[in-house]
Amino acid sequence: QWCCGAQAPAGAGGLQPGGDGNPKESSPFINSTDLEKGKEYDGKNMALFEEEMDTSPMVSSLLSGLVNYTNLPQGSREHEEAENNDGAKKKPVQAPRMGTFMGVYLPCLQNIFGVILFLRLTWVVGIAGIMESFCMVVLCCSCTMLTAISMSAIATNGVVPAGGSYYMISRSLGPEFGGAVGLCFYLGTTFAGAMYILGTIEILLAYIFPAMAIFKGEDASEEAAAMLNNMRVYGTCVLTCMATVVFVGVKYVNKFALVFLGCVILSILAIYAGVIKSAIDPPSFPICLLGNRTLSRHGFDICAKLVLEGNETVGSKLWELFCTSKFLNATCDEYFLRNNVTEIQGIPGAASGLIKENLWSTYLTKGVIVEKQGMPSVALADAVVDMDQPYVFSDMTSYFTLLVGIYFPSVTGIMAGSNRSGDLRDAQKSIPTGTILAIATTSAVSPVWVRAVIVDAGCRAP
Repeated sequence: QWCCGAQAPAGAGGLQPGGDGNPKESSPFINSTDLEKGKEYDGKNMALFEEEMDTSPMVSSLLSGLVNYTNLPQGSREHEEAENNDGAKKKPVQAPRMGTFMGVYLPCLQNIFGVILFLRLTWVVGIAGIMESFCMVVLCCSCTMLTAISMSAIATNGVVPAGGSYYMISRSLGPEFGGAVGLCFYLGTTFAGAMYILGTIEILLAYIFPAMAIFKGEDASEEAAAMLNNMRVYGTCVLTCMATVVFVGVKYVNKFALVFLGCVILSILAIYAGVIKSAIDPPSFPICLLGNRTLSRHGFDICAKLVLEGNETVGSKLWELFCTSKFLNATCDEYFLRNNVTEIQGIPGAASGLIKENLWSTYLTKGVIVEKQGMPSVALADAVVDMDQPYVFSDMTSYFTLLVGIYFPSVTGIMAGSNRSGDLRDAQKSIPTGTILAIATTSAVSPVWVRAVIVDAGCRAP
């Protein structure tokens, strides 16, 4: 009678003939005679799944998610808990409780904003110019968006348990394709780890603590080899520390996941703060030019040919680099004698009007002197440039596809959300929504960042 649609007798907890009645009071789990008690369940959250922010206050839900934000997928945590609780009574496994914002959006955002964006975007924009830089950003972001749309189609085509991208690909294409893609994913993660280690060492030695360099080059030609040796030594130390953390336990690092995310967001905001500050009060970062050629300040401190020592005018340290002695009757380089020494600001600020000057690309070949456009210069037809002279030389040949290959790793990291499929309450909803929103956010930030870089830097230098 109950299954075949026959009418149940009134008052027996069944459906009323006039319609559904009140299913909450007539439920077999609630005494239908106790109407006052049954009304207590009105408006209660009895859904099998519901976003936390739909029922709880938004601020409290957001703060709770931030406190519980983790940087580890469920499999890593379960493996570590199993090792720590070996032999002990197993605790009941908690149900996945991460939503779209904390489970997919923030991890993708944290992985997309990588080291390439901070270290190489300025160089890429300086070489490619505004127009090609925007095209590069649109091209790379479109590739990741198409990948995210394809991944969303797979994620919404069935239940997505723990296993992440590998599981989704294996289920859709078979274990053979899944294994091949999983191997590529492993190799990509390995090389990405090496890239992040080298980026860490470069930031440490070039910008934060230059005195920590073990190997130091005496001139510009030896700097690259010295930096490479420093990366080998410090990179080995960092890799050893990372391996130790993996073997000891990553739960201690996971406690700082929210701190790391805050550092990334703070670094992004610092870029825009620097642009605003440079527009109001540009910093003093002088660059010395000989004619239109950029000079490296390793061998001199004063951007001038002559200096006054007592009552006598003698050649400066820059004079000694291009001449045989510091005296005025010394034999000097012909280009040095015919061109003036000028000092310009390397960071003129957003109000300097450099948009038109930096609109188009200036690709260079290896070994070419970096020149400042628009500066007067007396060129010599048969002049031979000595590589030991204190010029800034291009260290590699640049072209558009090369710059795309260098920039593209900064838009990857979109799999960070799908890899947490075991932690999500509703992976079918959270993976597409969070991943596409993260790509849209970073795609909106990157063009603005390109413009910020181009108006904040006035001298192109590789």
